[in-house]
Amino acid sequence: MIEAARDALGVDDGQVTRLAPRIACDITFSHGDIADAEASLGERLNGAAVDMIVQPAHERRKTLLVADMESTVIANEFVDELAALAGVGERVAAITARTIAGEIDFAAALTMRVAMLAGLSVSALDQVYDNLTVMPGARALIATMTAHGAHTALVSGGFTCFTGRVSAALGFNSHSANVLEVAAHHLTGKLIPPIIDRAGKRNRLDALCSDLGMTREQTMSVGDGANDIDMLQAAGMGVAYRAKPAAAKAARARINHGDLTALLYIQGYHARDFSGV
Repeated sequence: MIEAARDALGVDDGQVTRLAPRIACDITFSHGDIADAEASLGERLNGAAVDMIVQPAHERRKTLLVADMESTVIANEFVDELAALAGVGERVAAITARTIAGEIDFAAALTMRVAMLAGLSVSALDQVYDNLTVMPGARALIATMTAHGAHTALVSGGFTCFTGRVSAALGFNSHSANVLEVAAHHLTGKLIPPIIDRAGKRNRLDALCSDLGMTREQTMSVGDGANDIDMLQAAGMGVAYRAKPAAAKAARARINHGDLTALLYIQGYHARDFSGV
């Protein structure tokens, strides 16, 4: 594949840097533009199971990562798992699928789903968290960017009762999410405002930039659903990870085959630079 990509760009082997054997490489070139290069590579690779990102070399290494949580850095959709315990799993999962695809307004859909959880014991929160599945490459992504001075933020349309624990487990610097209302050790079926939705995620990215003295160009965001589109488009590099069609279409970069360490290779990290592995 390296040879095909090199030939498509009209460069020699001296312009190829292998970031990880048989996994990732950089190919530098200075002629043409990004659109032409992507078209040439796409034609030459001909549907091969390879993730391809064409980008300027300038400021490719980012100092802020803003990541979605569910189906991005973890495999779980916690609201669906809570709903299964509440006996409304199929109803809630159907709403979740339509929300991620962008067919239903996120805030309205979240309010509907949380209402169906009314009366569920808070012990269910621990029960579903015990089934946590971390996405491959997530620990290395967070640890490596942190080790090189970046701020890493978990920004989710899910719930703080989970983002706090996931953030601590994976080493994020900060986290933001929605707050479930609890009374007498049971969920009330309500959220405590404000709701972090599509616009809220972008606003959080901007707030972090302001607080940390960074520009949007210095940021990378990653997510998989329609709720992530605004923050994917706002970041200097927005990455759709194993994403639904709406998010994949909107993002600057798409990862469909690699794991989350692909976000490190995008920034020019070598595998030997990785932490947390």
